[in-house]
Amino acid sequence: MLNFAFSAGALDRAAHLRPAGVPDGSSRAMVFWRGKLLVDGNGNTVLAPLDHPAFANIRDIPVFIGLTPEGARYAADLALWVPLEDAATIGEFVDRSEQVHPAWPSAKFVEVRGIMASLTPLEGECVATARALLSWHGSHRFCANCGNPSVAADSGWVRKCAACGTHHFPRTDPVVIMAITSGNRLLLGRGASWPEGMYSLLAGFVEPGEDIETAVRREVFEESGIKVGSVTYVASQPWPFPMSLMFGCLGEAMSEEITLDLKELADARWVDREEVRTILAGTHPTIAKPRSGAIAGALIEGWADGGLAR
Repeated sequence: MLNFAFSAGALDRAAHLRPAGVPDGSSRAMVFWRGKLLVDGNGNTVLAPLDHPAFANIRDIPVFIGLTPEGARYAADLALWVPLEDAATIGEFVDRSEQVHPAWPSAKFVEVRGIMASLTPLEGECVATARALLSWHGSHRFCANCGNPSVAADSGWVRKCAACGTHHFPRTDPVVIMAITSGNRLLLGRGASWPEGMYSLLAGFVEPGEDIETAVRREVFEESGIKVGSVTYVASQPWPFPMSLMFGCLGEAMSEEITLDLKELADARWVDREEVRTILAGTHPTIAKPRSGAIAGALIEGWADGGLAR
């Protein structure tokens, strides 16, 4: 069984409660700023009451995430808050900056990618849902039909335009990520903006009118020039950066010569199973260990252990 962050199923999404929400004393909100999550000094998610004074800095209503054994969970985005700390690394591939809000002096806003592997299944699903929804609200403030401002409704699961009456619903972008193999070898690639030594599986967005298998073959050929035959679905991972669903697949290469699309990849190479094991152990001389919690690393590890069945 593959292990990765943000697996779904632990949260009671309670969609029937969205029109009115759950305005009781047990309701608590996770706090976000620019996609970063507020955690305390021990790395635990900070939960705030819905009437917290700091929520004067939110642009939209808190978003209802669902029900947990401890009560209802919401998410609030402090979009209007401006921190004093230097935020120069915000938006970079690796953001190690941490911001402190005066309302929570012992807590800090951290990049979710850095803590995703430590989240419980329930925490991970709550955080992934919240981050994706808040990202959608941030990029869909205006009606796509008429251009007028829209407002959040149904506890954050709809945006409504008062001018033309159009309702807009959260979107999720399908992405394929694939372990492409040729015998005892696995294809890895790296983007030009990635940190030194970082390699991963090839991936790309599914296009309109395209199924998953076709997307796998097209993306691999476009980026590496390698033709792919058999494609098998393995597992999926919600990926809230900003709002995607990753379809993990296994594909069999029909060719091996690599022809790079330098607009997509800085490098691509074949690695054998023993070499992959050194990557996973963190002892490879030039390729870094995969990020913990991501489906890419889980697929790579599963292939190295012989656990990805066709």
